[in-house]
Amino acid sequence: MEQASLKELNAVITIARRGTFRAAAVELEMSTTALSHMIAKFEAGLGVRLFNRTTRSVSLTDAGRLLVDEVTPSLHDICETLTAVRSQRETPSGTIRINAAPFAARAIISPIVLEFLRRYPDMHIDLVTEGKMVDIVKDGFDLGARVASLVPTDMIAVSLGRPHRHAIIASPDYLERHGRPVVPTDLLAHQCIRVRLPDGSLFQWRFEKDGEPVHINVQGPITLDEASLVKATVVEGLGIGYVIEQDILPHITAGRLIRLLEDWTPPSPGLCLYYPGRRNLSAGMKAFLELARDFARRQQT
Repeated sequence: MEQASLKELNAVITIARRGTFRAAAVELEMSTTALSHMIAKFEAGLGVRLFNRTTRSVSLTDAGRLLVDEVTPSLHDICETLTAVRSQRETPSGTIRINAAPFAARAIISPIVLEFLRRYPDMHIDLVTEGKMVDIVKDGFDLGARVASLVPTDMIAVSLGRPHRHAIIASPDYLERHGRPVVPTDLLAHQCIRVRLPDGSLFQWRFEKDGEPVHINVQGPITLDEASLVKATVVEGLGIGYVIEQDILPHITAGRLIRLLEDWTPPSPGLCLYYPGRRNLSAGMKAFLELARDFARRQQT
């Protein structure tokens, strides 16, 4: 048989990691049909099936699992070597894949991502937003963007400089009907919009004043897992919400929302980009990180 190409091996590993041909095809920027044909041809050449396929799921056969387990470290080393070679280019080119929380993506899109693309037109950014934390190495990302407290300890973090704050908000109509909380414990007598975290647990509302932290398990008529839905629900007057400050400032300025307990929500460490501690970064990654550090320096002046 012909020797396996890096493209075929990478396709097998990507399908195994993503769990479906459709998701793998999106990441590999090819059609599902083309990917399926590639794998079928590869399996025919090998003389064994690599995947068990049903209409609902894809799983590795024993032969497929052996191939993935043995080839993945070697393919990673080859990719690292190719990255090192590409880093010698004077003009950055290629793709950087970033996984970010939605609010983090909004924070970096204009000052960093778009500015980077203007400077380096041969580069491509693949930005994926999702609330849940992912393993950026396992899922094939080059960078993550999260609040500092969520950055894994084995990653290299690049602070983006600006602290972030949470804001407790309610509509004027809600406060007229239910009154205004003065201290965090007053929230126990109010309707609050509860938030479910990516791991399935309910978020405790966190406050601090004069160095004394307070955590409140709020109660309310609805539980949500997306910040934009929390904001929309609060605007409608259903209850009090706990959100990222930058997401609701226009609503406060316009009078649609009123901020509460502001002296109980001090700034906390802000956003970070993070990436695995590879020995060799591509020219594109180096340029992107330098732009991010320059942005952070400007935020601190």
